[in-house]
Amino acid sequence: MISSGTLKTLYTLKDAGYEAYMVGGGVRDLLAGIEPKDFDVATNAHPEQVKPLFRSCRLVGRRFVICHVRFGEEIVETTTFRGAITDLHKRDETGRILSDNVYGTLEEDAIRRDFTVNALYYDIRDYSIVDFTTGVEDMKSGVIRLIGDPELRYREDPVRMLRAIRIANKLHFRIDEATAAPIARLAPLLREIPAARLFDEVLKLLLSKEAEDNLYGMRVYGLFRQLFPVLDPHLARPDALKFVNAALRSTAQRMQAGLPVSPAFLYASLLWPAVEARAAQLRTEQGCEPFPAIQQAGEEVIARTIACVAIPKRFSLPMRDIWDLQPRFEQTASTRARRLMTHPKFRAAYDFLLVRGESSGNPALAELAAWWTEAQKGGDLPQPPDLSSEDLLVEGTASETAPPRKRRRRRGGRNRRGPGAGDAAGGDEDAEADDSPATASDPS
Repeated sequence: MISSGTLKTLYTLKDAGYEAYMVGGGVRDLLAGIEPKDFDVATNAHPEQVKPLFRSCRLVGRRFVICHVRFGEEIVETTTFRGAITDLHKRDETGRILSDNVYGTLEEDAIRRDFTVNALYYDIRDYSIVDFTTGVEDMKSGVIRLIGDPELRYREDPVRMLRAIRIANKLHFRIDEATAAPIARLAPLLREIPAARLFDEVLKLLLSKEAEDNLYGMRVYGLFRQLFPVLDPHLARPDALKFVNAALRSTAQRMQAGLPVSPAFLYASLLWPAVEARAAQLRTEQGCEPFPAIQQAGEEVIARTIACVAIPKRFSLPMRDIWDLQPRFEQTASTRARRLMTHPKFRAAYDFLLVRGESSGNPALAELAAWWTEAQKGGDLPQPPDLSSEDLLVEGTASETAPPRKRRRRRGGRNRRGPGAGDAAGGDEDAEADDSPATASDPS
């Protein structure tokens, strides 16, 4: 079950006269009966000694230099034993370590690791597990326990609070009481972590089979509001929480089925309750049409989110497409429906609509999703459902005080086409059609 790249790295280092151990999550997951996603190697060789041994080795990192040894698509992360933490380590005002290129022994490296279950080393020389903490005992007892003083260790790296939740749910372990106690109080330390690093940590938490449990754990310990302050208040609404959990469940099912999953779809689902609520507010207070309201709301929510958790443009742009297409699903006329089905992001937006229909408890929205399912089967389109925009508003976003829809005048006026042109049959219907979001602001 150990990857060939990991074995090549271990034996190459051993044959060159260095100590080399498989360490961390790979050992932990194998002992738990879980197939690891990746493997790490720890060695007493320094980075400049590791690099000449592998043609594909690349040195990365500033706070602590790491060797990335590549074998095809596999990357084996190889690190030198870290030394003990001393007063000489450079820290910021919160206690987070800023510079850490200090090397040490195997035992010092073990004590430096975060959780006991991550401080287990597999020795290829005699096929043994080396344990300097209570890692093996905690694996048997099903406990996630920090090594050392919990508050100090969280201050050194606040991301450990997120890892505690993720590893506990992955292994179905419980978090040790002393390890869990400071999390809620120290949760604001996450604001000191670079937004790009938090993006990766959120993906690990929510692009997983345990995503719903991870979301629950982050909310219980007050971590989620530090990551997504724009979204956290909306999850108090049962319909919003139900939608997000349904989207996480759908993603987990795709992963279990071996199907591809997209961070864009995940983040679009995660932020949708905030986008939907803001769009409803814009429609109520400013009389915005559905399409521009969704566009403006999406831009505002993303701007507020990336201040805490980075979202690369390669994901934020598809997110906007998914949101922007939602009002267009209400346009079920033959020409517009067929044109919508040719949109590059139609499939992702349609899957998004399905989750909305299944989780909202809104029969009109479920009927609309079912109509689009039938519409994709080919041949003639089914009879359009008799639905209004108000029917499709999700509970908690509808407004009884929304202003009446304003009719927009044609540019240039109708009299320019000659006397009586505006009196032709169907003139009013044509003018109304120009107000539709699919026509006035069609992104395609």
